Amino acid sequence: MSLPLMIEAETPMVAPTARQTRVIAVANQKGGVGKTTTAVNLATALAANEKRVLLIDIDAQGNASTGLNLTQREDRPTVYDLLVNDTPAADAIVETIVPGLELVPASVHLAGAELELLDAENREFRLSAALEGLNGTYDYVLIDCPPALGLLTLNALCAANSVLVPLQCEFYALEGLSHLVRTIDRVRHSFNPELEIQGVVLTMYDRRNNLSDMVAADVREHFGDKVYKTVIPRNVRISEAPSFGKPVLLYDWRCAGSRAYIHLAGEILKRERELDV
Repeated sequence: MSLPLMIEAETPMVAPTARQTRVIAVANQKGGVGKTTTAVNLATALAANEKRVLLIDIDAQGNASTGLNLTQREDRPTVYDLLVNDTPAADAIVETIVPGLELVPASVHLAGAELELLDAENREFRLSAALEGLNGTYDYVLIDCPPALGLLTLNALCAANSVLVPLQCEFYALEGLSHLVRTIDRVRHSFNPELEIQGVVLTMYDRRNNLSDMVAADVREHFGDKVYKTVIPRNVRISEAPSFGKPVLLYDWRCAGSRAYIHLAGEILKRERELDV
């Protein structure tokens, strides 16, 4: 079945496999690197590959939620309730415009959640506890983290199996990545020994700019096979899609940005199949 048909078909969700749910935190403490864009469009591409996917928007800006045409409503539980009110994740899940992709939406109240959690018991594991009971329900859970290494991101890292790092092709990219790697190491040693780097995906790549090639070469030299072969180009259709409340794969599945995220999903699935062999 071709990609557009998989995205548009009104078919029942594919039954989950016996494999455990894979939880991936999409994180980078630097803003403006394509983190939310990657979370939304990778989740869409995985769903188009007939995977059952849950996206958790733990960023107070709520861009992943609005990018899937979800507006905030006071009568609906959000990720804030998971963290502060011990609400199970299942109670906050909503359907999206993408078949096979569901969402736990963000809330403006997340802006104060870190202060509210300071004295909370097991404050680092509130999200992990909320996700209990979902194992096996989804093939993938993607967590869109805020652009900071605070308590919200820490909750995501403690709940995740791995971290996917979107990295903009710019001069300071490696410096910021080194800070994130140190944070992941500390979380692994103190809270979540199974946490690993899923991979690094280069974003906003401009073939006309020599700097993009230089940064890409430096990142690949330092991180080797952890860097995906797929690069996400600068693409106007990617930028336009959120204003229409759609992932770029629904907005224009033929554009270069859509094709890149399709290839990224394929590369991730291929790597994980190889690990299972």
